[in-house]
Amino acid sequence: MYKNTLRKAAHTWKRIIKLRLSEQEASMLRFYVDELAFTDLHWGMFIPAIKGQGMEQRQQKWLPLAYKMQLIRCYAQTELGHGSNVQGLETTATFDPKSDEFIMNSPTLTSSKWWPGGLGKASTHGVVYARRLVDGKDHGVNGFIVQLQSFDDHSPLPGITVADIGMKFGNGAYNTMDNGVLRFDHVRIPRDQMLMRVSQVTREGKYVQSDVPRQLFYGTMVYVRQTIVANASCASSRAVCIATRYSAVRRQFGSQDDGPETQVIDYKTQQNKLFPLVVTAYAYRFVGEWLKWLYTDVTQRLQANDFSTLPEAHACTAGLKSLTTSTTADAIEECRKLCSGHGYLCSSGLPELFVVYVPACTYEGDNVVLLLQVARFLMKTVSQLGSGKQLVGTTACMGRVEHLLQCCSDVQQAEDWLKPTAILEAFEARAARMSVAYARNISKMPSQEEGFAELFSDVVETAVAHCQLIVVSKFIEKLKQGIPGKGVKEQLQILCNIYALFLLHKHQGEFLATGAITLKQASLASDQLRVLYAQACPNAIALVDAFNYTDHYLGSVLGRYDGNVYPNLYPKAWEEPLNDTVVPDGYHEYIRPMLKQQLRTVRL
Repeated sequence: MYKNTLRKAAHTWKRIIKLRLSEQEASMLRFYVDELAFTDLHWGMFIPAIKGQGMEQRQQKWLPLAYKMQLIRCYAQTELGHGSNVQGLETTATFDPKSDEFIMNSPTLTSSKWWPGGLGKASTHGVVYARRLVDGKDHGVNGFIVQLQSFDDHSPLPGITVADIGMKFGNGAYNTMDNGVLRFDHVRIPRDQMLMRVSQVTREGKYVQSDVPRQLFYGTMVYVRQTIVANASCASSRAVCIATRYSAVRRQFGSQDDGPETQVIDYKTQQNKLFPLVVTAYAYRFVGEWLKWLYTDVTQRLQANDFSTLPEAHACTAGLKSLTTSTTADAIEECRKLCSGHGYLCSSGLPELFVVYVPACTYEGDNVVLLLQVARFLMKTVSQLGSGKQLVGTTACMGRVEHLLQCCSDVQQAEDWLKPTAILEAFEARAARMSVAYARNISKMPSQEEGFAELFSDVVETAVAHCQLIVVSKFIEKLKQGIPGKGVKEQLQILCNIYALFLLHKHQGEFLATGAITLKQASLASDQLRVLYAQACPNAIALVDAFNYTDHYLGSVLGRYDGNVYPNLYPKAWEEPLNDTVVPDGYHEYIRPMLKQQLRTVRL
């Protein structure tokens, strides 16, 4: 599997060079190869890290080599003993002023770098994160460019131990990626291979903090996480495409005469589970587009030394990464169950999609830890209320906090829930009231950290409420734009309403507890949701066909575009290697003696 991945990556690079593809075109080509490879981390994390954290002269040296693939890089941050707690990393980089070098060392077993993709076998270099020790003082964690493998024979350089960490979840899936382990035994590197945009170490061994805020480190994570959010839409849309098409093909029960059985998609129970997943794929597509714009805006501001929007961008990408990956992993599994027994077959495409995707809930930030970061951002926002500081971005609605804490929804009948203003105000009121309530409760605790620990569930739920508000608001904003195509905007409006009312129904306990809506209004929302499901059903296939996935890309017999599931599912079984012979290997040794009662002792 790994060698085949190397073959595909090399062929992809050959096509990129021959066709002179732009960076964006090359990214799309790698995406549609649809197989995890060492190049993902090279382009997705190493290069953004150099751009964001390296001085201009270092960028001029390393980026051209990286863009030409003359070096293969990884992003070595996570350790055996520390992941989300970056400040707890144990790898050390001790400055030696005599030689003008840093000495990289792994002082403990738990300081071993563990999990970085591309590290195990492919990478020649890595951005290694280690504690800077200068003149006996620990100046915190920083990135260092370190060569790991020889250019002569690709063997590890002296003092470096590097290997693959072994099989991961599933038989295929993420096992095309060489996730690695890395240890240093007093390895020396030049001082100028430290990434020094935020802070520097001079030739004389003096530590100098620049006026660039440390939040610049967030830049790489903002980029990676906005990409993960976009990929969540891709993964969920693949799953719902398969499940929706198969739901239209599969027939079960319902006929009272000799007519055909009822299509599974016509059952309300199927619609109640399937349609929210379809609309969520669309919602994540649009919030992903917005995050891409946000990242571009933040990047432009950073180039002008404007860091004002970076904290919010970090909070948004952290929270949305957590929300979208958790719900997408659950959505893929739900789609498998919606395809009944056939969904458990590998040929359905869903088991492989699940095991490939589910690591996203953990990598680049554990989802629970990320929600805690969002909660801290919200608490800081609440603390600024009344200070006269104007709130912007996703927390702008908190500027109307007095209104949101007292307002009551004016929904009188089910159709009122089709008004974007009614939906948005309900979500804003719920998020604002939860944020203010949890901030007040934490303020009563002996310390903020004790408050977070004691009120953990409230903190996480508040962060989720804020993130859901972002997704709903960006879906509504999307519909205000010019959308071409006859009837397309009307269909998207139905999807937007389904998404919002589904969340309102699912979390109605929070909406009711905060007083954002009344019990009667919650009931009216449920009534309107059933009407919307009926409106969406006739166009369900068109909605998933609009994702424009080829049968080859879906890799699913159940999700075939032509609907010929059974004529292709049956012959697919004969591709199983067990069917290469009629009589299975082991028959004469084990099965026949059993049948003939000629059993003898078998060594286990």
